[in-house]
Amino acid sequence: MFLQIVTLLALLAITNGAVIPLGLEPQSPQDGRIVGGTATSIEDHPWQVSLQRSGAHFCGGSIISSNIIVTAAHCLDSPTTLSNLRVRAGSNKRTYGGVLLQVAAMKAHEGYNYQTKVNDIGVLRLQSSLTFGSTIKAIAMASATPAHGSAASISGWGKTSYSGGSSSATLLYANTKIVGRSQCASSTYGYGSSVMATMICAAAANKDACQGDSGGPLVSGGQLVGVISWGQECALANYPGVFANVAELRDWVLQAQKTV
Repeated sequence: MFLQIVTLLALLAITNGAVIPLGLEPQSPQDGRIVGGTATSIEDHPWQVSLQRSGAHFCGGSIISSNIIVTAAHCLDSPTTLSNLRVRAGSNKRTYGGVLLQVAAMKAHEGYNYQTKVNDIGVLRLQSSLTFGSTIKAIAMASATPAHGSAASISGWGKTSYSGGSSSATLLYANTKIVGRSQCASSTYGYGSSVMATMICAAAANKDACQGDSGGPLVSGGQLVGVISWGQECALANYPGVFANVAELRDWVLQAQKTV
């Protein structure tokens, strides 16, 4: 039933000209990695977590404190509920290892809009606190948007390609470069006015986030600068990946983690 509902949402979005968020397309639990990615250890990305719904990975997230996870708002849409949601931390395997924790509360940005993807950010409060160590660490949220052209990286367990990518049980990452919002919204690329103030882009040839990576981190300068949100297919020329801009949404996160 879930796949039927999500397929209908995808068809409606395509019919209306919308670009589908990267966590909402129909996907098998076996869909598995960043496009153009390289296998990595969790020690190199200790803030990365896997969001698990009914026992299967479906989105990513980032640790910002011992009990708060930042992810994409669209990852918290139905059918995600507190009863079927878990977070795996401390493992580069999405199916085992590390710790698997229950979620006590979740909150999506009140201004999130499915059609425009604006404000695509949310927070989770874990039922118990994480124990920090070499495989589990918090990452600082950026307070300023990185400059156009800045080096960055993405990570996750999403698909290898838009149409039936091969799977990987291991966390992968890819290096990319920041594309500033004004550049991303210009005629140089294909999005135009779809790229809004709460968004930032990143691009590299044949490298991108894809379905199953949503909610995961865009990191630059050792800080969380973006949350994987949406794109036109995956690694498609002239269409960078689009992320929720953490610097623009940081104040909301800081307030939300107090009340969630």
